[in-house]
Amino acid sequence: MAAPSYEQLLAENEQLRQQLQRLQRACDELRQQLQEALRAGKRQAAPFTKGPPKPDPKKPGRKPGARHGRHGHRPPPTPEQVDETHDAPLPGACPDCGGPVEETHTDQQFQTDIPRRPVVRRFTIHCGRCRSCGRACRGRHPLQTSDAVGAAASQVGPDAQAAVVVLNKEGGLSYRKVARVFDALFGIRLTRGACTQIVLRAGRRLRPAYQEVRQRLKESKRLTPDETGWRIGGQPAWLHCWVGDGATGYDIHPQRGAEALIAVIGLGWDGTLIHDGWAAYDRFDEAIHQQCVAHALRRARELEQSQQGRAKAFPRQVISLFQGALQVRDAALAGDVDEAGLEREHLRYVNALLDLTERPRANEANDLLARHLWNHGERWLMFLIDPSVPATNYLAEQALRPAVVNRKVWGGNRTESGAEAQKGILSVLESCKQQLISGFQYVRDTLCHGFASLFTRTPTPAPVGR
Repeated sequence: MAAPSYEQLLAENEQLRQQLQRLQRACDELRQQLQEALRAGKRQAAPFTKGPPKPDPKKPGRKPGARHGRHGHRPPPTPEQVDETHDAPLPGACPDCGGPVEETHTDQQFQTDIPRRPVVRRFTIHCGRCRSCGRACRGRHPLQTSDAVGAAASQVGPDAQAAVVVLNKEGGLSYRKVARVFDALFGIRLTRGACTQIVLRAGRRLRPAYQEVRQRLKESKRLTPDETGWRIGGQPAWLHCWVGDGATGYDIHPQRGAEALIAVIGLGWDGTLIHDGWAAYDRFDEAIHQQCVAHALRRARELEQSQQGRAKAFPRQVISLFQGALQVRDAALAGDVDEAGLEREHLRYVNALLDLTERPRANEANDLLARHLWNHGERWLMFLIDPSVPATNYLAEQALRPAVVNRKVWGGNRTESGAEAQKGILSVLESCKQQLISGFQYVRDTLCHGFASLFTRTPTPAPVGR
């Protein structure tokens, strides 16, 4: 058989080169589709992404035996708390055989129910005029939320208004659903427009508290920021969240960058910033940065699952390094590692991370992760210098979760004024949780009495109406 000629070898080489290019393009397309599928699986709007159920799940409920934990029984009320007393008499005859029934003893049962009948109040407002200066004066009852009379004399009370705010912003109910709840449960007729005006009014009343939250964030020594997509009138925007020392603030901004946070704390803020890998946070040069370790571990685990052969080695090394550092942090918090030992471990892990990521990787995905880890260096391991610093940005992600749930229901805000109310009310309600006070009570008291400091007051209990 004759050997192929030079021209045949050139043609075959060209054919193989074109085939290699086609295969490379197909490989790139498949890799891009895989990355898009992985990102889609992490989106909070994608339900049921945890995979199929376990073939042998644990039996639900309490564990058998003596050590099954506390019982969740509702404690019986005190005699002073009982409002109604009812008797459940014996039947006149046995329901089985029809024979006479003899009473032997009595049992007690208690119910705690919701009031279905709304409380309707009438305020007689005494009006007068000062004899000295002639200024008009009006009386004001502590339960009033407005001085309006005439066409606006029939109003909704402070408890009902606070309930509308909480149901919409924390419960995620649309205004139509809030109106249905009030009609079905309490017999109070509301319209969507009335619910909207209640929320907007609450947002205006809570504006001083929102400014106080922003000032508290500026004074915080640690901040955990995050952001998520939002909409105002159908136009794209970003909902920013910052969790600080005893306060949580929100803002709705047209851009995802750090401009919203800069307006709150300034570029010269020198606290500790715990955040994900978004490059906008690098603008805070004076701050101490702690990169979210959970994001790096998640990327490494995804690479370990998607790679083949020797390419799995690098992500496994990254996982092992960060898990080891977290174990050292836990040992330090438990008192098993002293300050000098912690300093040595910090230096050792930083050097190990730099050694692991400094050289280029033949695998493109591994090289991308290695360069990302190298660029931030010791910022991944600041929690080894101060173990009380969180290693993840989970605080901000958890604070965003209620807003994300609401976004699934009604997508965002229709107007700029709605966005202003949204960020102010969310900030107050989440900060109330951190201060261990009732957000419902704080909103109610603000509607009645005006602004009072969120960080120095203890709300008074609401009067109970029948």
